[in-house]
Amino acid sequence: MIEYRPLRVALLGAGSVGSQVARLLLTNRVELAARVGAELELVGIAVRNLDAKREGDLPASLFTTDAETLILGADIVIEVMGGIEPARSYILLALNSGSDVITANKALLATHGTELFDAAEQVGAQLYFEAAVAAAIPIIRPLRESLAGDKVTRIMGIVNGSTNYILDRMDTAGLSLEAAMVEATDLGYLEADPSLDVEGFDAAQKAAILASLAFHTEVPLEQVYREGITKVTAEQMIAAKRDGYVIKLLAICERIAADDSGEGGISVRVYPALIPQEHPLGAVRGAFNAVFVEAEAAGALMFYGSGAGGVQTASAILGDLVSAAKRHVAGGPGLADSVHANLPVLPIERVLTRYQITLGVADQPGVLAKVAQTFADHDVSIETVEQGLRAVAGRKSVALLEIGTHQASDAALSAVVAALAASDAVESISSVIRVEGI
Repeated sequence: MIEYRPLRVALLGAGSVGSQVARLLLTNRVELAARVGAELELVGIAVRNLDAKREGDLPASLFTTDAETLILGADIVIEVMGGIEPARSYILLALNSGSDVITANKALLATHGTELFDAAEQVGAQLYFEAAVAAAIPIIRPLRESLAGDKVTRIMGIVNGSTNYILDRMDTAGLSLEAAMVEATDLGYLEADPSLDVEGFDAAQKAAILASLAFHTEVPLEQVYREGITKVTAEQMIAAKRDGYVIKLLAICERIAADDSGEGGISVRVYPALIPQEHPLGAVRGAFNAVFVEAEAAGALMFYGSGAGGVQTASAILGDLVSAAKRHVAGGPGLADSVHANLPVLPIERVLTRYQITLGVADQPGVLAKVAQTFADHDVSIETVEQGLRAVAGRKSVALLEIGTHQASDAALSAVVAALAASDAVESISSVIRVEGI
């Protein structure tokens, strides 16, 4: 028997995600009430334009343009508007009024997360954000709660479904980057301006959120190293498949041990990389996401599922809503997130990784020795060399060298590439890509 008063839920935004949240909340209200111990009453949906065309058949009486009044009359506020403003102001208004807030706004959390969490802590409210990273995949709660007593050492994940679809089509169907992007756009995976996805901005925002939770440290978005997929070529895809790899856009967050100067910290980065086909992330196809977590006590954990879509994101939001509602029924203040470890975010140069470099060199005696010496000069060890020949204009033949390195600092590896580019033994550098997951 439900004895607690109805909890008033305000929804900000009625796009593809917001409309699904409203539909599920209205359709499943009886079952949700039984789970929570209180009725969840959707009291209104704030939108910018009452006359805009929307998905679903939602009651017109729910819609309003007066977001502030709606927020101040709610117990729980769900923000799915996106963007920075007015979402930031609305969430602060809700938190300062004592309401719990649920958001899927990764851009806002990545840029103003500390401000929002501080506001929640000051009034004993709670900010939930499971849907902000990887949609329906439950990764935030495990990091925030289940692994809070463990020491996470590394996170490596595919957190952008759009770019994973593009790279997968390049790999499996032999499409060019441009053709795969057209397919992704037609399927609704990419917006008219695809740069948020293909330039790695979306993945970087999610990486900042994951790192802040895993390492209990504030991670400014501007300190996340970022490369997108726009330079990935069909030739790189062919070479990767031949060598037993696939190319994925990876978000990597890891602890970095102290160097000779005594400074350790964390690295947060996003870039396309080769990963072995047999690695769990190597098998992630289409628009799916996966996050691979390594912790000292728990070991290796894998989270896999749909990383995009209105109904999938709505599922994560409803999960947060149930948690928020149960907290109201049980009573007590919200629990603050720990971001007080204050670990330094280190530059990409401190990372240990591997490179695979494809060179065009003059086909003449002594060239291979010169190339090898360049690597040795920078304390980078060569692991593999594959050689082929191709004819070029004129009488000159150019040998193609595909060189795989052992692990070294990114600073040393970058210095090798720069030295090779300046060497008279090297005609061209056609590919430089990192290797992860080994």
